[in-house]
Amino acid sequence: MNRNPVIGRIPILDVHPLVEGGRRPAKAVEGETFQVTATVFREGHDAVAANVVLTDPEGRRGPWTPMRELEPGADRWGADVTPWTAGNWTYLVEAWSDPVTTWRRHAGIKIPAGIDTELVLAEGADLFERAAYGVPEGKGRKILLASADALRDTERPAASRLAAALTPEVDTVLARHPLRELVTSSEPLPLLVERERALFGSWYEFFPRSESGRVDPVHGTFATAAERLPAIAGMGFDVVYLPPIHPIGTAFRKGPNNTLSASRRDVGSPWAIGSPEGGHDAVHPELGTLEDFDAFVRRAAALGLEVALDFALQCSPDHPWVEKHPEWFHHRPDGTIAYAENPPKKYQDIYPIAFDRDMPGLIAETVRVLRFWMGHGVRIFRVDNPHTKPVVFWERVIGEIGRTDPDVIFLAEAFTRPAMMRALAAVGFQQS
Repeated sequence: MNRNPVIGRIPILDVHPLVEGGRRPAKAVEGETFQVTATVFREGHDAVAANVVLTDPEGRRGPWTPMRELEPGADRWGADVTPWTAGNWTYLVEAWSDPVTTWRRHAGIKIPAGIDTELVLAEGADLFERAAYGVPEGKGRKILLASADALRDTERPAASRLAAALTPEVDTVLARHPLRELVTSSEPLPLLVERERALFGSWYEFFPRSESGRVDPVHGTFATAAERLPAIAGMGFDVVYLPPIHPIGTAFRKGPNNTLSASRRDVGSPWAIGSPEGGHDAVHPELGTLEDFDAFVRRAAALGLEVALDFALQCSPDHPWVEKHPEWFHHRPDGTIAYAENPPKKYQDIYPIAFDRDMPGLIAETVRVLRFWMGHGVRIFRVDNPHTKPVVFWERVIGEIGRTDPDVIFLAEAFTRPAMMRALAAVGFQQS
């Protein structure tokens, strides 16, 4: 086969789907059907045809998949393919000269006109005989050999001999086992196949602290929140999304309506993550323990629900990272750490991360935290504001997780420009 990346013996151009020139994979989910298209043509008037080769993660080829001309005369071909299991697949297009179709076209003109009749029928017999020996032994091979014999039978009228090579039975055999010449292959393209939940899900946002089961303001727990899960499942949801469940800082804690005057009863924003009780790998003491969280996840799973956990890469001033890794934060000229701002809004209770001072360290810690929660049954993460962090950071983090746990799903909570949204999807975010 010719694998010239520019022009092969049979030109194959503009293969789609194509993401960043094939540097990144196209995406599908298990059992999802999608179309592969390509421009296929050749010099002169001889017929061409094409097929798609879909190869699974174990290197096995999928079933024979012929392409059809999508619009006669436009040289654009397409076929539907369906990957059946998750993993890293490839797909390519094979194009080839189709001598049987070329002969049929010529014979359909010359035989009725009485032009080179015996020569044309003899050429056809040779082609059908060659095609027959490309078919596994059995009924199909016998059908093609019988056609070759009929084409050579000079005691029959020419029209009858030709008709024997144009039957529906012959068409069926050739459709599955065509005679292919000058077979040319495109370069293989990557395809990432994920589980169905990566494509869609019905999410229910659920604050455990607000689910105490009491009318008077009492902080809810994982145990009390679990009592609500049957109702959520009964409404048809399949994902329960929990905003941050970690300890909340007290420094600059916000009160009602984002005020700076929080009372002792104000519990603060869940996104102001971190206190002396712990950071991103801890649970808020008032919600319960890790064991209580595990029980919540198990109860959800028993009801057919997955738990999605918020991952907000930011800290309260009380987060352990602030003291342990001061280099991970922006510092003002006076030495203080800059809090988050989105003018005119100010978030005094949150420190954003400075990614370029120690990106390898931040990647390692992020992967550690994600794997910590994966170890507690979480396979979906809703990532807070990923468009405000470097794209390369997410590429490395998601790539590291995906190498060992391709079933983990990342949703991008991103409301931003199309270029960033496209880039986040390309580096691994499944949803937004």
